[in-house]
Amino acid sequence: MPFAETDDGVKLYYEETGRGYPVIFVHEFAGDCRSWEPQLRYFSRRYRCIAFNARGFPPSDVPEDPARYSQKRACDDIKAVLAHLDLAQAHIVGLSMGGYATLHFGLDYPGSARSLLVGGCGYGAERDRAEQFRGEAEACAERLESEGMAAFAKTYALGPTRVQFQNKDPRGWREFADMLGEHSATGSALTQRGVQRERPSLWDLEDAMRKLTVPTLIVTGDEDEPCLVPGIFMKRTIPSSGLAVIPKTGHAVNLEEPDAFNRILAGFLDLVEAGRWDQRDPRSVTETILGAR
Repeated sequence: MPFAETDDGVKLYYEETGRGYPVIFVHEFAGDCRSWEPQLRYFSRRYRCIAFNARGFPPSDVPEDPARYSQKRACDDIKAVLAHLDLAQAHIVGLSMGGYATLHFGLDYPGSARSLLVGGCGYGAERDRAEQFRGEAEACAERLESEGMAAFAKTYALGPTRVQFQNKDPRGWREFADMLGEHSATGSALTQRGVQRERPSLWDLEDAMRKLTVPTLIVTGDEDEPCLVPGIFMKRTIPSSGLAVIPKTGHAVNLEEPDAFNRILAGFLDLVEAGRWDQRDPRSVTETILGAR
């Protein structure tokens, strides 16, 4: 098995396929590198595609020290994968927890990101929902420790932004739920506490996001309620960003609507590589409604 080692000695399992410019896929909390299979099969025809398991998600290492899980670590682990593969730069594609890590990667290492796709990003980001989210993340960690992974997965996979997937594609949803049940309860609990619960609000990143010039695409499903307002906030704040909303779709957007997701990502990458993903024209940002002065 191939592994990349981080600066704190954690081994991250990764898979790669295809040839061409590199694309790194960063998974969500309920997923792992297998969650990107519809994208790996499609984009490997034109790109070198790499997907890795976050720390805490076997066969990657599961450190038992809570201090080794954080939003900063999640961001730096992407950098560790690039360094291991001797890549100076790559397109970075992330969903949910991976979307947060992708955004932070663009802020911390803009020179290493050719582009950013920030998908399903926003859970707990609004200031008036922060304490609620922290409480729910802790409750998830406690359930993982008390019930185990299999029992936790049965209910987590049926959350309000997951039922859309189940309704559209029961077979695909079943595969997703079964893979979730195979994760490490310890690693998942530590991830909930260290990465999810403690990450900063997107609103705390406003000043940094206003300076971000890396081409950025924000993608969300329109029934992924916790991500709608944050998605608009990121679009309004990041001058190099675009926003794509997929209708009648929940959180696992790349699995629930793989064709739509792949078309959106392919079009984005084409524009970036053609040098045609421009910064927002400042004339389009105004407090007027009709533009009259």
